Amino acid sequence: MPQNINASTQDLVTLKDIRDGILYLKDGGLRQILLVGGVNFDLKSEEEQGLILGSFQNFLNALDFPVQFFVHSRKVDVRGYLEKIRARKDKERSELLKIQIEEYVTFVHSFVEENAIIHKAFFIVVPYDPIALSGQTKGILSMFRRGKDGKEAKQKSNQENLEQLNIRVTKVVNGIEQIGLRVAPLSNEEAVELFYNLFNPSLIEKKDLAIAEEQQR
Repeated sequence: MPQNINASTQDLVTLKDIRDGILYLKDGGLRQILLVGGVNFDLKSEEEQGLILGSFQNFLNALDFPVQFFVHSRKVDVRGYLEKIRARKDKERSELLKIQIEEYVTFVHSFVEENAIIHKAFFIVVPYDPIALSGQTKGILSMFRRGKDGKEAKQKSNQENLEQLNIRVTKVVNGIEQIGLRVAPLSNEEAVELFYNLFNPSLIEKKDLAIAEEQQR
């Protein structure tokens, strides 16, 4: 029987820290997540579709490093929107408009209950993995990297790694924008929220359910 059968799930997560929107992995790798705006491809003409596909193909062919594409789907929470509509109803003087607003709120609520509205967010993960020194080379160089010099060398290495990652991110951003799509790096808060949602989907559902039950009381 494996000895680490009761190991924490955190041991299985390669993410070590998130600072300034940059993902720091346990093995020293760096990642930057970009949020990409979507496009309704089906509404484009055949010529426009061909241009988009050609631009995307050129973008991929121009990359000399791997990237990861992924889609995050979540149910849209319309409770906040309906609360604003109800607040607007309370300020309305016309009884007829109040009735119409209430009917609209009831319709939206029942529609969402029967037909879940899914919001999809599109992301690109840009990686940079520093070249690791071999054990022998590391041992030889270690004698020259002690105390203050060692700390400065590490800071310089980290800065160089961030610069290399930024070069890749800039290349990806320029390529995506040439396709006609909007793209932006995730902030620190947005990256933390994304991983919280990815790692705790059941907690999000329980929280939404608790809020819904509280509103029904």
